[in-house]
Amino acid sequence: MTITGTHAVPRHPGERPALEGASIICFAHDWGGDPTSKTHIMKILARKNRILWVNSIGMRRPAASGRDLRRILDKLAKGFRGCREVEPNLFVANPLVIPLPGWGVADRINAGILAASLRRLCRRHALRDPILWSFLPNVGRLLGRLNERMVIYHCVDEYSAFSGVSRETLARLERDLVRRADLVLTSSERLCAERIATNPNTRFVTHGVDVGHFAQAMQPGTGTPGDLRDLPRPVIGFFGLLADWVDLDLVRAMALARPGWSFVLVGKQATGVGAVRGLPNVHLLGQKPYALLPAYCRGFDVGIIPFRTNDLTLRANPLKLREYLAAGLPVVSTPLPEVARYQPFVHLASDATGFSRAISVALGERSPAQDRTRALAMESESWETRVAEIERHISRTAGRAGYPALHPAMSASSP
Repeated sequence: MTITGTHAVPRHPGERPALEGASIICFAHDWGGDPTSKTHIMKILARKNRILWVNSIGMRRPAASGRDLRRILDKLAKGFRGCREVEPNLFVANPLVIPLPGWGVADRINAGILAASLRRLCRRHALRDPILWSFLPNVGRLLGRLNERMVIYHCVDEYSAFSGVSRETLARLERDLVRRADLVLTSSERLCAERIATNPNTRFVTHGVDVGHFAQAMQPGTGTPGDLRDLPRPVIGFFGLLADWVDLDLVRAMALARPGWSFVLVGKQATGVGAVRGLPNVHLLGQKPYALLPAYCRGFDVGIIPFRTNDLTLRANPLKLREYLAAGLPVVSTPLPEVARYQPFVHLASDATGFSRAISVALGERSPAQDRTRALAMESESWETRVAEIERHISRTAGRAGYPALHPAMSASSP
């Protein structure tokens, strides 16, 4: 297996975490739904630190659509509910901002209101001298206004490549944040290479995986879900958001070429699915709870990542890659750099013919021994291992900058 570019080693027994008793303000997507890299990292850090998770402050202006209207109403409802503790030491704030990112007046007003609100929440929930840790590129106006001791920009996507955003505005905001951050973390080598010229303290840390959760797929007691049980085999499976970066035309071409195979797409629909709707061997099962994903993996024969090749996906590091592998599944994907590093556990193909051929090869790699080999390879890729690696980067950054200790006594940050 040719996994390179990250040098994570598990924390030694008894080794003290670099972050203990610290306060963290985390800017990310809205809390809830299937856990992402952000969720996994912050839930682990909340075991020893206090986290204020700030729900999305928006990167694009809303369109005149029912979907955006529902999102605005949902944000208003959450905002009026206030801040809540969703897990021990992890508080979720729901800021209300003017949804006009990139407009200078709105940005300045939002920054002032948001900074004041977050300072109050920090006092209320006993967060002191916080680390400002942003997974979003548009928080530069808040730097220096939250009494932060350190700024971390954690880049897990090429945000300017998402549909519906102002590419130039987001790129400009991100360059400013990269330049001013004390530490920049990236989830792909390409993201790292593109940002390290602006900030030399940029480090590549790949994603992790919830090993124990997905390994349930190989346990005899895990049953196959009913909506998979009677499908003709083999079952070629995908789970994740059905967004515009998923190549449904590719799935359609394979389904037409292989009518005896069942193609299963599990996930929320965030783009049109007309390319595959109505095909008898394509099954759109909708979003399923995270707790049930191992059972769906058990019902899959191969896991696929049929992403389009573009500026977004060439810098992406799909979480589902390691989740499929931890479940024992062979993987077939379009040729994405971060997936290619996991050969020979993955097969790469660019078109429907090559994809179908690669799936046929992967089907021949299913055996209990081969499934266990794939899953065992993921044991060193756990989220705990990743967080330990991140903590070491933070500790070294703090040491070079002469910042105050990042692991004060827990009582210092407890109410």
